[in-house]
Amino acid sequence: MSKAPASTLLGVSLKMYFGHRQTVSWCQEVARMAAGHPALAGGKVTLFVLPSFPALVPALQAFADSPVQLGAQDLYWQDSGPFTGEVSGPQLREAGCRFVEVGHAERRRLFAESDLDVAAKTAAAVRNGLTPVICVGEQQQMPVQAAAAVCTGQLAVAMGTAMAQGDGSAPIVVAYEPVWAIGAAEPASTEHIRGVCAYLQDWLGTQDTFPHYRVIYGGSAGPGLLARLGQEVDGLFLGRFAHDVQALAGIVDEAAARLQ
Repeated sequence: MSKAPASTLLGVSLKMYFGHRQTVSWCQEVARMAAGHPALAGGKVTLFVLPSFPALVPALQAFADSPVQLGAQDLYWQDSGPFTGEVSGPQLREAGCRFVEVGHAERRRLFAESDLDVAAKTAAAVRNGLTPVICVGEQQQMPVQAAAAVCTGQLAVAMGTAMAQGDGSAPIVVAYEPVWAIGAAEPASTEHIRGVCAYLQDWLGTQDTFPHYRVIYGGSAGPGLLARLGQEVDGLFLGRFAHDVQALAGIVDEAAARLQ
């Protein structure tokens, strides 16, 4: 089973931390950094950013002359209709999005999203030409094999609807985010991350569909982590540690160094 091209993948979700003007300003600063960074310009490292919905269009404008790719933090599972307050896959694609996050632990906890909801959103992303960033992770600390079983179970459901619809040729990203590490002072241990991600890689490699996949780690991911991880991990999914653009630039440097 083949994988996506060998570059390091970095994603940043801004969640709801920034106001609108601050988001646009941050995107402009990131665009300047990325345009001048040889690893991003040369394709050794891929960077995508997920701002809040109101900032998508100005963010796309900010990233226009840079290699940064745009994504959204969520989508609805229907493509159109009387769904007040929701945002559809076709709307996101038309707005310039390439990626969309689905199944984050906060969505599951705060909005009671189930594995079946995540599956429907994954299918909506794929059929609209968006790369889903499927978040999986165990609630409590547990051994690697047990954590991997939880994650592959979540992933099997999440991918199931899209596979049933025959959309398995699309690329997907799996973001391993142990829930107990989200927002913590430190990420999970290096051994734990590598172990679970190795299981995820092996499991994805046995599937007959979705041959183009990446496995990245989130959950208090920050500077210095990527250098300690092996090839089981294809990149990082960053949160608050990317709010400082210079820190983000340093993580891009770390990502580039892995491929030398």
